[in-house]
Amino acid sequence: MTVPLWLADTIAKLMQKGPGAPRMAPEVTFYEVPATTTEITIPTRHGEIPATRYSPPDGAEAGVYVNLHGGGFVIGHPEQDDPICRFIAANANVNVLNIDYATAPQLRFPGPVEQAYDVAVWAAAPDRAWNGDLLAIGGQSAGGALAAGAARLAFENEAPRIAAQVLMYPALDLSVPAKAKKKPGKESFLARMGPIFDTVYCPDEKLRVDRFISPAGEHDTVSLAGIAPALVISCERDILQDEAERYATRLRATGSLIEHLELPDVGHGFNMLGAPREVVLPVYRRIADVVSQALDSK
Repeated sequence: MTVPLWLADTIAKLMQKGPGAPRMAPEVTFYEVPATTTEITIPTRHGEIPATRYSPPDGAEAGVYVNLHGGGFVIGHPEQDDPICRFIAANANVNVLNIDYATAPQLRFPGPVEQAYDVAVWAAAPDRAWNGDLLAIGGQSAGGALAAGAARLAFENEAPRIAAQVLMYPALDLSVPAKAKKKPGKESFLARMGPIFDTVYCPDEKLRVDRFISPAGEHDTVSLAGIAPALVISCERDILQDEAERYATRLRATGSLIEHLELPDVGHGFNMLGAPREVVLPVYRRIADVVSQALDSK
């Protein structure tokens, strides 16, 4: 399915004006976890962007985790990541930066990837209120894709050093049309919306094989030995599960996979779209453990 750019952009802008982030059940908001937050601004090559800093309980020499929200590269609701940000800050004892990066069509590929990388460079600088030598990055859905792209840029540029990347149900292969990813037992929402998201984010279909947008695609075959170790999380009912598995396999072959956590019986965005606490909590605990161990911040 080909969506004209003008139509895709129009739909995207209407979606941006729509209601805020989905309302989550109180049991998965983790409001009982204390959070000390500060609003900050971060410079990037594509302009300054706002972010929320979650300070850790014990700030002495604590590292930093850069969080990138989802939304199909189009919808910007960083507030939806408040639960996971407060949980990681408290349980991994790290600073968490919840980034409000620019979305498409206002900024198209590769702009958001470059912004994510610029944030990582900024966060790793020595004059921050945290230990920039202890840096991890992660995100959900489109945010996971941007985290993977930023980690790839850091790998190729040999800086900054990223100790871990957390890729939660990430979009890692835009070279395959969303409709082709729909299989029996998989959800249909992303299969329907994917043509719009993909067109808005990267209108030039030839660019969708690029390593910064489709690292799980067949065109990217460079060895990733030495890239930031990754925790990859995929969902059984998500149409993006296969590409997450392919990328995890690729990372495992080069010793760059911490773990591929495959979640049964849940779909894309499960932690924000109705999964109970007993499903969400173990995932958040595993993420916090991985970040803590990678940054040795406990």
